[in-house]
Amino acid sequence: MPKKNITPLTVAYFTMEIGLDSKIPTYAGGLGMLAADIMRSCTDMQIPSACVSICWQHGYLKQKIALDGTQAYEEFSWKPSKFMKKLKEKVVIKLDGRDVYVGGWQYDLKPLNSSRFSRAFTNGESREATRLARGKSVPIIFLDTNLEENSEEDRGITRQLYGGDGNDRLKQEAVLGIGGVKMLRALGYKDINTFHMNEGHAALLTLELLRERDYKDEEVRKACAFTTHTPVPAGHDHFDYEMAHRILGDMIPWHIKDIAGNDNLSMTHLAMHLSHYTCGVSKIHGEVSRNMFPGEKIDSITNGVHINTWISTEMKKVFSKFAKGWEENPKILSEKCRDIPDEALWNAHMKAKDRLIKEVNKHTVTPFDSEHLTISSARRVVSYKRPELLYKNLIRLRDACQGNVQIIHAGNAHPADAFGQSVIKRMIERSKELRDCVRIVYLENYNPELAKLLVQGTDVWLNTPTRLHEASGTSGMKACLNGALNLSTLDGWWAEAYEIDPEAGWRIGPLANAAGVEDHTKVDAEDLYTQLQFQVVPEYYYSGRERWIRRMKRAIGLIGYFNTNRCVEEYIKKAWS
Repeated sequence: MPKKNITPLTVAYFTMEIGLDSKIPTYAGGLGMLAADIMRSCTDMQIPSACVSICWQHGYLKQKIALDGTQAYEEFSWKPSKFMKKLKEKVVIKLDGRDVYVGGWQYDLKPLNSSRFSRAFTNGESREATRLARGKSVPIIFLDTNLEENSEEDRGITRQLYGGDGNDRLKQEAVLGIGGVKMLRALGYKDINTFHMNEGHAALLTLELLRERDYKDEEVRKACAFTTHTPVPAGHDHFDYEMAHRILGDMIPWHIKDIAGNDNLSMTHLAMHLSHYTCGVSKIHGEVSRNMFPGEKIDSITNGVHINTWISTEMKKVFSKFAKGWEENPKILSEKCRDIPDEALWNAHMKAKDRLIKEVNKHTVTPFDSEHLTISSARRVVSYKRPELLYKNLIRLRDACQGNVQIIHAGNAHPADAFGQSVIKRMIERSKELRDCVRIVYLENYNPELAKLLVQGTDVWLNTPTRLHEASGTSGMKACLNGALNLSTLDGWWAEAYEIDPEAGWRIGPLANAAGVEDHTKVDAEDLYTQLQFQVVPEYYYSGRERWIRRMKRAIGLIGYFNTNRCVEEYIKKAWS
């Protein structure tokens, strides 16, 4: 007997990956981290919402780095039953001519308003405390084909995030999109205002909505919104139509080429053509996307971060004392950041820095200390992020550092990725070669918990992507939140932030495009050394602490805008209304 309709949803948010917790490794990188932060803000703001993802149980690897820089990996094993409840409901989709059963798990994401609850309770505001304690959680639905009803092959569809070949990938995206809509219906969610596709992986949900709505494109379009995160053509999924017809069968409508492209099934085109709203994740990324897809209407909503997740305990206390109301209204940080006393801000920063240095010293033979200027750079090891830009000219790096700088690197590379493996190995070798002028450490097994230590405790956050290749980036926002200063290429979110307040950090290279990638690299590398030698290092050591702390306050002020509460508000206004 079908369930009766339950609470109407403002949005059902579909995402291939989501990074809720280090112990729940259903993510690969920034896309999953952003999805989690968006849903946390939906929970805090009590937006009626649900999230649909996949319960990836294999493939996440723990990294080990030997003294010579070689890397080894072991699989991170986990059990969904420890963190979420198994759903009774199952749905069926037909893939490759077979019935594939899709089950699920539910994780209840609770509001992070514990401090507000404690304050209300302590102040005797019983009604407010009761309201906060009863705040509704947001269900995160993890789809799963690892069921006894399925063949071994079909049980493996949801085994590994981004694993397998094109056939496997299309089946995964069918489970997410088509299976996800079916599961929401089975759970009783009949009234959903907007189906939001977080990247093109979820685009097949439109096919199930077409079936529901008598194949009327406009009726589906009214109900869908789409965010693209990819600034390069190779990052957009597309599938051969012959394979698509074989795997999806009757789920493919007669006019698929009108909505998904003539040459192949383009997930991005399908999502755009059946959405009433499409956006990139920064102003620059919106422009890049419009150039990639001429004639398409693409807006931009710049990403943010969930403040309560990424702020240090010490900084949170400072904000609560000197920027009252910031949890309910992050905009207050932009208004009140300069009122924070220097000593309070610096002491909070140094406690977080001490914690970071303590962790670093577990992994290096050359001890770091909290008095030295500390620069951190942590991200996936991929070529467009230019992880070795800092080491383009070792003579210039020596001149810039002069024993005054210590550098922390972190980031994982896939075992089959020769480029990433070689980068990390060279980093380890350089740490030995340059130890007389700069301390360098490469921390293994980069994960959200290590990321928190880094963004909360570093002095400077270094980001060096090739311009027009960083869609947004959020790690620098997390660093700003904790008073760290960005030293970054003018790309993604930092191009906007630097325009808002150039005193909140430093830029690497000009905004104007160079003639080619190699020219970009030469210009940016030289500018990086110049900024370090004549701006960053002197300001930290020789211009008085007041000037550095003034920049810290201005960095914090940026997060009054670059947060996921504002991001969600924009989505409500532009995409989910």
